[in-house]
Order: sequence, then C-alpha cells, then structure tokens
Amino acid sequence: MKIKPIRSEQDYKDAMEELDKVFDAPKGTSENDQAEVLITLIQKYEDENFPIEDPDPIEAIQIRMKEMDLYPKDLMAILGTSSRGTISNILRKRRPLTLDAIRALGPKLGLPFDVLVKDYELVN
Repeated sequence: MKIKPIRSEQDYKDAMEELDKVFDAPKGTSENDQAEVLITLIQKYEDENFPIEDPDPIEAIQIRMKEMDLYPKDLMAILGTSSRGTISNILRKRRPLTLDAIRALGPKLGLPFDVLVKDYELVN
C-alpha cells in the first residue's frame, strides 16, 4: 500500500484494513514501520473527526474509583473527612468539589487538575 494522508471515510477504512495486515509485524521490518505510520495517521484522523470529550469531574472521579477498586470510604480518607454525607453529596453532584478536595483527589486518583476544575451542573 502506498501510504497517504487520510482525508475521507474511505481513506480511513482503507488504512484500517491495511493496518490489520501489518499490525503484528516484527519490529525492525518494513511492515512494522508501515504499521507505525498508519497508526499515527489513523490517530490523527480519529482525533480530528471523532473527538471524545473529557468526562465531568464527578464522572472522572467515579471512573477512576471503579478502575482503582475504591469506595466512598476511601475518598473519606483521601479528603480527611469522617462525613459520609459529604462524600455522598459530592458523588451525587449535590455539593461542588472544593479547591482543597481537588488538590487532594488529583494526585491520589491520578486525575489532571484541568479535568477536576471543569464546571459541572449540580443537582438539587
């Protein structure tokens, strides 16, 4: 296959088919080089045409809790609170994250601050 920019849906499909053929090629081969270039082109096309928005801060926390097998009581320890209600209200979007909470949760959960400081709608 002649490698070229991906400009259309058909180009994208063709590149994906070609990648399937060379994906498992051994390192150091021309097929592996081709796979690396195709992956870069495909990623660029997907980023431009299928953007994925970051979750809101609470969704990000909940996703990370699931990934790390954490429970609300674990957040209590991270935030230094003994109030289950505080954690419950934060996770149910009834109470906003404070700056102190963002500073504590970001590093412990491995979440970037720009995700945690995003605005989100509170529920009454």
